[in-house]
Amino acid sequence: MSEPNPMLADLHDISGRLDRVIELCQRLAEENRSLRVSQEQLSTERSNLLAKNEQARSRVEAMIARLRTLENGA
Repeated sequence: MSEPNPMLADLHDISGRLDRVIELCQRLAEENRSLRVSQEQLSTERSNLLAKNEQARSRVEAMIARLRTLENGA
């Protein structure tokens, strides 16, 4: 029986490593897509919360103005 070809063993090793790198790249790409979706959702939620906060601030300021008007008129 002859000795295994060291070059063939190296190629097999490189092929295995390349398969693992490809698998890792695919997992990272999927994770990246997932994170981008989450980021977009959080950005939308933040925008909505900022708008609600602005509405609440405007309402409070309007109430304060009405109270001052009532106070000055009384």
